[in-house]
Amino acid sequence: MIKKAYLKKLLIRFLVITVVFLLVKTTIDHDEMEPTVDYTAIFYYFSAFTLFMLTWEVNDWLIRREKKSAVMTSITTSSTIKTLLITMAIVLPVAAIIYYVGIFEIDGICNLSPDKSWLRFRIDFLRAALITASLTIFNQFYRTTQEKKEVETSLQLLKKEMMTSKYNSLKSQISPHFLFNSLNTLTSLMYEDRDLASDFVSRLATCYRYILDNREQDLVSLEKEMQFLDSFIFMMKVRHDGAIAIHTNIDTKPHQFVIPTLSIQMLVENALKHNYYSKEQSITIDIFTKDNSLIVQNNIRKRSDSQASTQLGLANIKKRYAFYTKKEVLIEETKTQFKVIMPLLSSDLIKGQKEL
Repeated sequence: MIKKAYLKKLLIRFLVITVVFLLVKTTIDHDEMEPTVDYTAIFYYFSAFTLFMLTWEVNDWLIRREKKSAVMTSITTSSTIKTLLITMAIVLPVAAIIYYVGIFEIDGICNLSPDKSWLRFRIDFLRAALITASLTIFNQFYRTTQEKKEVETSLQLLKKEMMTSKYNSLKSQISPHFLFNSLNTLTSLMYEDRDLASDFVSRLATCYRYILDNREQDLVSLEKEMQFLDSFIFMMKVRHDGAIAIHTNIDTKPHQFVIPTLSIQMLVENALKHNYYSKEQSITIDIFTKDNSLIVQNNIRKRSDSQASTQLGLANIKKRYAFYTKKEVLIEETKTQFKVIMPLLSSDLIKGQKEL
């Protein structure tokens, strides 16, 4: 079925064509005595309708194709000029054929100034070229304006989501539950191993300092995230005492790439939340880089008493990535393994983030 939006667009364009035709018709010479059926008007209306609709549809198709093939989804000056030239190259030959047939082949029906055939052809062709160029430029301007509004609306919504995400992420990390568990672990360590307790306090302070320092940043360098993760992993291993094994292998230059803040930590906690583990049956989490991607994977041993995953954390990460790149966050799950593949982003994006 044809969508209502498309029908509305066709109706608007039909009205525009009719108005423009009436304006164009006033520039056409007529005999003093016009026939009962104005074939000249019919011909020019048909030609105007055909050329207008062809220009619009070709222009819309080129814009859609350009946006799909481009790295960025915005309409640039170079793409505008390219679209204009291609549209003209497609529409003008059709215009030439229409006016040639009307003036030279069926002139007896259309009554298009037989004494000045070539002059009429040049006038009509130049008028078609001018209207095609004007319509293409207008359509590009309209699309650019609409795109700008959509980007501004999306940006505002994204900012709200990002602020909510940051707040919820920060709140979850400094929640009393997390703090009490850490303090309980620390209390035990003070009686068992004071040196380890001192190291635990230092790592705990490092984690909270990192969270507070980066709470306003949606992106952070992979180097900083891994430094934070080192302290976080240390705390988790001490707290769970041999029940978890977390391995990292970053074989790229971490300062050259960025990722969403606390995304790795979120995936680690997600694995611990939904799986059963113990000293006898530990959970293994591997964090490594491959093909310009960061991969976090763990073996699966789902808790029998765990609730169904809402995947809000994964959805949050996907939305944050969607703002910066077309590359998707991939999720692969088998009976024995759960894997999340996150693309590594260029460190240049941090400059753009600071400008926002």
